Amino acid sequence: MADKTKKIIVTIDGPAGAGKSTVARAVAERIGLPYLDTGALYRAVAWKLNKEGIAPDEGERITKALASFNLELRPGGLCADGADVTAAIRTPEIDRIVSAYAARAEVRDALTGLQRAQAANGLVADGRDMGTVVFPEAELKIFLTASAEERARRRYRERRARGEDVDYDEILKQVVERDSYDMTREIAPLRPAPGCIILDSSDMDAEAVTDAIASLAVEFMGRKER
Repeated sequence: MADKTKKIIVTIDGPAGAGKSTVARAVAERIGLPYLDTGALYRAVAWKLNKEGIAPDEGERITKALASFNLELRPGGLCADGADVTAAIRTPEIDRIVSAYAARAEVRDALTGLQRAQAANGLVADGRDMGTVVFPEAELKIFLTASAEERARRRYRERRARGEDVDYDEILKQVVERDSYDMTREIAPLRPAPGCIILDSSDMDAEAVTDAIASLAVEFMGRKER
């Protein structure tokens, strides 16, 4: 496949627990494009601000703190101010607070430029506003969703596998609340991008979703080559 066919942008947006990160990472590997884990970036920001005692409503302090914040994307991980935070940002505590920070214009403005700078050679990016705000010119836009119940089951199984003592009903409540918050927030609300393909994965496993999106991406690569 010629290099020029690889320089497309694929965005995968959708609600929490839809499997965006797992699928996006697999699709990127399948079609030979870099993977941009945007969720990890927002989690790292939430980790830093929370660690420094800066609340989501403290706009001026957020701007000041992020002005000198150094994020470095590495294969399979993320460093924040020189420290590997790959594991630290994947905790229930960060799950609970990340949306409040991600809704701030100061945070989104700080990260939008960083995300766009990664796209020179094409990429696969997942998040909530990749196709609507960050990469509106993307050749292939996917809105990946699933029922709230199925997404809660996935989160429940993931946390149980990590040895956590969790309650399914509580996770379902959190998923529904997160959906409402993400869809109604003033800054970059969660919604399907114009021209996107909506894919419901409620009855699909990760491999089937990967196959479907990778096939679409290869088709779009072919169109670009012509």
